[in-house]
Amino acid sequence: MGRRLPVYLLIDTSGSMRGEPIESVKVGIEAMLSSLRQEPYALESVNISIITFDREIKVLAPLTPLEDFQLLDIKVPESGPTFTGAALELLCKQVDAEVRLSTPERKGDWMPLLFLLTDGKPSDIQAYNNVVPEVKKRHFASIVACAAGMHAKTEPLKQLTDQVFALDTLDSASFKKFFQWVSASIEIGNKSIGATDELELPPPPEEVNVIV
Repeated sequence: MGRRLPVYLLIDTSGSMRGEPIESVKVGIEAMLSSLRQEPYALESVNISIITFDREIKVLAPLTPLEDFQLLDIKVPESGPTFTGAALELLCKQVDAEVRLSTPERKGDWMPLLFLLTDGKPSDIQAYNNVVPEVKKRHFASIVACAAGMHAKTEPLKQLTDQVFALDTLDSASFKKFFQWVSASIEIGNKSIGATDELELPPPPEEVNVIV
């Protein structure tokens, strides 16, 4: 079995993502999968997991090879909290269970990538603050956080990563551009693994604002 590039997507499915926003996210993810499947390198090594979070945290898909990946329906409750901290706690457990480490007998997986998309702020701020150092211990090659919409808060995301981006709107055009950019980032990560520990992301599209 070859070395894998694990890619984790954490998707906020709290109440304000109902309707067009979550449908737009699904369209964006499908476009991302389609784009990646046209890349032979990606098809060989990229494995994707999706974790959704609102008042409940769900592993929508465990780490799955790109060619076998099927996007299941993403449900959004009518209202409720955004448990980002609990989602990151589950992420750490999934990474520990799924990502293969190197041993004297075999090479492990490449360092994983994490993309977190939220339209709010953590409701469980204490759990969030506690888990951020744990996430950083998992040696992600890159952590990208995206705050979508006018109510999303970027400050908590800056604790997690210095790669924080914002989408002003929750429409399909913005999400499609965002996931096209995620796809390009994964492709670059896939081609550069082994050459460098630092993943240089491609420049984001104009709909995606860099938060300094």
